[in-house]
Amino acid sequence: MSKAHVTFETEAIEQPPARSAFWMRLDNAAKIYPAVQNEELTAVFRLSCILKDRIKIKPLLKAIHTIEDRFPYYKVKPKKGFFWYYLEFQNEPIPLKPDLATPCRAFKKDDLIFRILARGNCLSIEFSHILTDGGGGFEFLKTLLLAYFQACGVFLNKEISALKPNEIPSVEEFEDGFSKYFQKNIPSPKRKPKSFHLPFKLNDHPRFNVLLAKLPMAEIYQKSKEQHATITEYLVAVYLCALQTIYNRLSNFKKRRVRKIFRIQVPVNLRRIYPSKTMRNFSLFVTPEIDLALGAYSFEEIVKTVHHLMQLETDKKLINKMIARNVGAERNIWLKNTPLFIKSLILSLTYQIAGTSQYSGVITNLGKITLGQFDKYIDHFVFIPPPPNNALRVNCGVLGFDGNLVMSFGNITRSKELEREFFRFLVTQGIRVKIIKD
Repeated sequence: MSKAHVTFETEAIEQPPARSAFWMRLDNAAKIYPAVQNEELTAVFRLSCILKDRIKIKPLLKAIHTIEDRFPYYKVKPKKGFFWYYLEFQNEPIPLKPDLATPCRAFKKDDLIFRILARGNCLSIEFSHILTDGGGGFEFLKTLLLAYFQACGVFLNKEISALKPNEIPSVEEFEDGFSKYFQKNIPSPKRKPKSFHLPFKLNDHPRFNVLLAKLPMAEIYQKSKEQHATITEYLVAVYLCALQTIYNRLSNFKKRRVRKIFRIQVPVNLRRIYPSKTMRNFSLFVTPEIDLALGAYSFEEIVKTVHHLMQLETDKKLINKMIARNVGAERNIWLKNTPLFIKSLILSLTYQIAGTSQYSGVITNLGKITLGQFDKYIDHFVFIPPPPNNALRVNCGVLGFDGNLVMSFGNITRSKELEREFFRFLVTQGIRVKIIKD
């Protein structure tokens, strides 16, 4: 890399550039993705805003131009170094493309690794997880929507929680939050045993299908409150309950062959725990579980177990242990000085052993979203996590807006049994479920 490049790994930078050349190291969470991604396992997530009216293309193009220099850390492409991949700034315009293909598809080799898509009244953005997580991606979408509404002549009369389209990005937005909050000499958390996986057959290519459902938030909240749980804890418990039901339908022979631990990955936005403004990846997983080797669980027992495990695992001290394990591994002298092609093999193997075997499912809740005065122009939002791998097979994304929860189930199998059991249980609890795409 030439001397003209600037790295943002230091506190000494005072003003980040908009169009000048720079490069960045991949953050800790991003390092795994170049080694494991492919045409099916794309590591790409989607955030969509469904407006009440059709999108106006000219104002949208103006909005994209307005934010062109606002997010320079996203206008980058992965490049191969000798020891690690890195991200290099590309002074290219952000393209607007028609939304005509399967969601969350892979990026081509020479593309920027995020895209803006439009179709009818649906505005979508898709990001590679190499760049950011759902928290960072949604901040980008909010800023794009703010610029779009202003381009349509709807001006802001009250401050809303969003990055302003014309402001200069702060240095903190560029930072690797994991490295910043890494603490030495903290013991790593213990490795978890392998878990149950859904027994369904995979779809033919292309495998990825998405089911969307809308639920009244007040009804979910009331049922969660009755169980002394948060909405996320309640939904995780329903997920585990559905998995237990599927397990109970297996033959005795199959039951003896499968794992008895049911464990769910639940991403936690670390920006809510640490005072970070990073727009790159900054989330980790908590992993509530039940063990059927101890016997069957009632739903009340599952909720109680999930609640206490999630409360414990989101304790800052335990989060520090996870950061210490992840960042400490990348700073290992032997691994640090290993050539990239060997490192990629190690990361791929680690992902297969630890990243796919330890979890039965994933549920990601981005929380409740609002754009203040602009909410009246929006029908709903949708979050679609990256396509699951061949072991997990199904995953789930959740967000709340304007009194409703929208849930997406991404599925690469021929079965919808998990989704049916999940929503069947909610209906038995008196929660209305409206399927908006199957």
